[in-house]
Amino acid sequence: MFRYLVNKLLYAFITLLGVITVIFFLFNKLGDPAKMMLGQNQSAEQVEAVKQKYGFDKPIGTQFLYYLNDLSPISFHSNTPKDYTYLSENKYTATELFTLGNTTTVVKAPYLRESFTKQGKKVSEVIGETIPNTFVLAVSAIIIAIILGIIFGIISALYKDTWIDKTIQILSTFGMSVPSFFSAILFAWLFGFVLHKYTNLEMTGSLYELDDFGEKMTIQWKNLILPAIVLGIRPLAVVIQLMRNSLLEVLNQDFIRTARAKGLSEFQVIKNHAVKNALNPVVTAISGWFASMLAGAVFVEYIFGWNGLGKEIVNSLNTLDLPVIMGAVLVIAIIFITINILVDVIYAWLDPRVKLS
Repeated sequence: MFRYLVNKLLYAFITLLGVITVIFFLFNKLGDPAKMMLGQNQSAEQVEAVKQKYGFDKPIGTQFLYYLNDLSPISFHSNTPKDYTYLSENKYTATELFTLGNTTTVVKAPYLRESFTKQGKKVSEVIGETIPNTFVLAVSAIIIAIILGIIFGIISALYKDTWIDKTIQILSTFGMSVPSFFSAILFAWLFGFVLHKYTNLEMTGSLYELDDFGEKMTIQWKNLILPAIVLGIRPLAVVIQLMRNSLLEVLNQDFIRTARAKGLSEFQVIKNHAVKNALNPVVTAISGWFASMLAGAVFVEYIFGWNGLGKEIVNSLNTLDLPVIMGAVLVIAIIFITINILVDVIYAWLDPRVKLS
């Protein structure tokens, strides 16, 4: 197990370094970051001052090393205030280790830099304010997909080739085929506008909203219903198909026939033997969908006005707020890698035949 985790962490580090490299050079080719930060009404002196402050006046290779230094938990900083890597308390939350000459080595939280458009607000603060909403939305959607997907998958397998099975298969196929942005528009219009007086749901709204007096933020759980259902439709359809096919395969295996020969009821056979062994492909699919939901909630959040990371990414793309976009992509990549490692461990726990190596 230990050796496996070490190898996985090594691959994760290499993958993450590749992601960092791609997003850095890709987004730095979109234009002059200093001019993007200042907007249209800038003077040459202002552009030069910003370039010097943020290290944009250095060669692209040096800027990349600065970026890696900002992200690294162990980093090196100049003791000269004019240098970009100067250990400023406004930028870094760090603990000093030792100093050699003009360079101080520290342990710090990764620094994702500052937003171009939010008056110097740290990217970590922007992501910290939005990702909990996206996490709540993704968890709610995946819970809906897991519970309903497993239930309908089992029903579909037990009633194979009947009208019940065919109806579930048609609906699940339709659910996989419809894009999330179309489902979001349809559900918002139908349940938030046409049927509003019956559902009491709004077309748009976030988890936290100002109360009627505009004094404090209150939780509006009803605003979670529509985006969670829409975001969960496609993984729900996938879970149904996987659970059905996997359960049908398990039910034809020898150990199921042995369990039936021992006199166990069909309910006990399904509950205690078949379902657990049929969950392996479902777990893999759910993990991939959960990670992709954090990235794929962009359209759903934007259409429903849900103040999450997806909506923030769209707004940042519209304003070319590169640090926020880069930070968001990096956080999503870390989530993908972490979930993939956890899934392998869960997969081995569910199926003793799987060895972590």
